[in-house]
Amino acid sequence: MPQHGKNYRNAVKRVDADKVYGPKEALALVKELAYVKFDETVEVHLRTGLDPRQADQQVRDVVVLPKGLGKVVRVLVFAQGEAAAAARAAGADFVAETDEDINRVAGGYTDFDVAVGTMDMMGKVGRLGRVLGPRNLMPNPKAGTVVQPGDIAKAIETAKAGRVEFRLDKTANIHVQIGKVSFSVEDLYENLTALMAAIRKARPSGAKGVFIKKVVLTSTMGPGIKVDVNTAMALESAQI
Repeated sequence: MPQHGKNYRNAVKRVDADKVYGPKEALALVKELAYVKFDETVEVHLRTGLDPRQADQQVRDVVVLPKGLGKVVRVLVFAQGEAAAAARAAGADFVAETDEDINRVAGGYTDFDVAVGTMDMMGKVGRLGRVLGPRNLMPNPKAGTVVQPGDIAKAIETAKAGRVEFRLDKTANIHVQIGKVSFSVEDLYENLTALMAAIRKARPSGAKGVFIKKVVLTSTMGPGIKVDVNTAMALESAQI
């Protein structure tokens, strides 16, 4: 088992393992405990009471974080004709319009963070599942990344503005990025509030008992900080 370094062990000592923190207090501590030179990502980890094996207990949705993610989001768009032109005008980083473009992606090109497709292109895009699926890059209607041609500009704007997809994994957990440690506590709190409101709305119809059992905040290299579940789940966002 790998040994953690001295800085990490010192950070762990400053976290009260028996305490559940309020959201703002936890965010402030995440920032305070960041010790590496790069701008770490702030992450939310949710332990659910769902059964990932059940079709009616799945969670997959998107939320637009009001303060963004603190990084440049590269968007690839599958579109043709007027929609392709609209995508370029809206700032798409790469537009896959021709068979040659699609074959490039099929060959392994994945130098982008989000893929958006118009409905009329999905017949061709469907065969790219082997490449895009494992990287969570496959356009999906539920995630808002398969749209009508007239909605392509809005989809690109949303993707670049801080759109984050969240989903239940095979271990019944949900993991989401909400910004960087360089963000202010208030900005991180706004993003966390938007996320938790979206999580609450995304509760599946088949959920039984407690939906969210545990909420943990952490940075890329930092220790986990337990957050009071009831307080986190009660956060309200004006955007939801």
